[in-house]
Amino acid sequence: MTYADFFYDIKGRFMGADVSDIKEHLAFEFNIEDEEAGGAFYVEVKDGELFVEPYEYYDRDAKFICAPEVLVKIAEGEMDPVWAFTTQKLKVEGSIEKALRLKEIIEAKQKQVKKEAKENKKAVKETAKETKKAAKKK
Repeated sequence: MTYADFFYDIKGRFMGADVSDIKEHLAFEFNIEDEEAGGAFYVEVKDGELFVEPYEYYDRDAKFICAPEVLVKIAEGEMDPVWAFTTQKLKVEGSIEKALRLKEIIEAKQKQVKKEAKENKKAVKETAKETKKAAKKK
């Protein structure tokens, strides 16, 4: 997997998270250590909006350094970022206090995904119900 492929995959995993309740400015740089997918990108929360861009962020609050598979697991909620840090799978430079806020962004995304799944399930049920009604009318 190339850096571009990895970046767009991760961007998709973060974007859509409702961070409107985070009023504080947060800026995180991620340095991915991998021969093929390695590179840097940033995640920023500014004025309640989330931005994920493929650039270094020099005025960051924290920098995360990890392998691509670690970040994927964290983004999917399969690995707790605090546990990853404790077991040295995730290195953190900068403000630990602000770095802990990454978990809020991940949880917001997971909440959004669950909400969308629930809405999709409801829509499928309603469509099936309407299809049954239409079949009975014939």
